[in-house]
Amino acid sequence: MSGIPLRELSLHDRYKLLCGVVVPRPIALVTTLDDNGAVNAAPFSFFNVFSEDPPLIVLGLQHKPDRTPKDTTRNIRRDGEFVVHMVDEALASTMNDCAVDFPSGESEVVATGLATLPSVDVKVPRLAAAPFALECRRSVALSFAPGRELLVGEVLRIHARAGLVDTNNMYVDFAAYRPIGRLFGNLYSYQREPFAMDRESYSQWSARLRTGDENRAGDGTDKPSGDGKPSGDS
Repeated sequence: MSGIPLRELSLHDRYKLLCGVVVPRPIALVTTLDDNGAVNAAPFSFFNVFSEDPPLIVLGLQHKPDRTPKDTTRNIRRDGEFVVHMVDEALASTMNDCAVDFPSGESEVVATGLATLPSVDVKVPRLAAAPFALECRRSVALSFAPGRELLVGEVLRIHARAGLVDTNNMYVDFAAYRPIGRLFGNLYSYQREPFAMDRESYSQWSARLRTGDENRAGDGTDKPSGDGKPSGDS
């Protein structure tokens, strides 16, 4: 097989393939304010953290079929402020309700009965039920097609539910967090069984190979001990 050329696929099939391959994806439930002050809430799974210096997240924004911006895109363009909420198991059903195609101007927050709290650095309220809320300011938005934008936002402040973060070492209690991930179609995933793999230096890796240790990190034969904290890029 010589691979699947994406340019030869329909947009629908490209979407299906990419969403089925890149899994699980974190979910951002984003609140913004419309021009009448109503709180809009919309979920996005084209989302991730991008950098810690400066602290940045990225959102993939999709327009309506007629190429006009959706509420979130329009509100961020106008005000430059938004709040990203992470989604845990308890918030999953309400997050899915926020994906309903409510008429523009009708608040998903009001419709679903979500309580809000004031933010500190932005005027957009945050959702009280979220395990984490990231107050964000637009850094840059890039348009790659008539219906697609990449939004880069600076994270100004993180709010955490009590008990989720040890602020002495900034360690997140993953077992208490219980986030969900987006797969494809109507499928989502629990994140209940993490495992650790120690990251070795080159000298440690070389020494292990010289001793004939066949317990190669990442071969699935063992779950090495560690602190359970994910590491960054190489």
